[in-house]
Amino acid sequence: MTRKRTFDIDRFVATIESHYRGWNAPIITFIANRGATPFEVLVSTLLSLRTKDEVTGVAARRLLGVARTPEAMVALTPQEIERQIYPVGFYPTKAKRLLAISRILLDRYDGKVPETLEELTALPGVGRKTANLVLVEGFKIPAICVDTHVHRISNRIGYVKTKVPDKTELALRAKLPKRHWVRYNELLVAFGQVLCRPVSPFCSRCPVADMCPQIGVDRHR
Repeated sequence: MTRKRTFDIDRFVATIESHYRGWNAPIITFIANRGATPFEVLVSTLLSLRTKDEVTGVAARRLLGVARTPEAMVALTPQEIERQIYPVGFYPTKAKRLLAISRILLDRYDGKVPETLEELTALPGVGRKTANLVLVEGFKIPAICVDTHVHRISNRIGYVKTKVPDKTELALRAKLPKRHWVRYNELLVAFGQVLCRPVSPFCSRCPVADMCPQIGVDRHR
């Protein structure tokens, strides 16, 4: 009987990382690498939900140009925030949430962003994906942020077998070596945007094609 070969996650990550410089960094990583504070990372991450990176980048730059701290944010009206962040997805709701979060940070945390998953997910509109990304990009604390790219690719390569992102996060927490946690989202988002697309991925140009069983791939380029 032939034994199933264990997926070499170290080689997979190292190979993706070796090609990463030729791809655009995800917008939150780009913002964080420019010296953003945890509050700026949190604001940018909230703006990025259901929004394309190019729109998020412009909106975050406008808003943070006038409100880089919770104190400055609560000095704005919801309508003023809306004008700064339009046309991000659900901008009226996001404007209200940014104000509510800023007030909570001032009232409970002395204006600072908390550094635990539990405290972050207690903030209005902050789910596990957002909280984990803030931990990684805002504080460089090992965490696993599972967005659509991480969920899709982790299943496509057969490293996990899950149906929804929350289950993927739990599976990766149990299996993925902790040394990869901080970079995993960043690398897979860039990889997913450029090559490992949801539909018809560029398998002919993929640097890890020899490792990938192409689970769920009906057609590719």
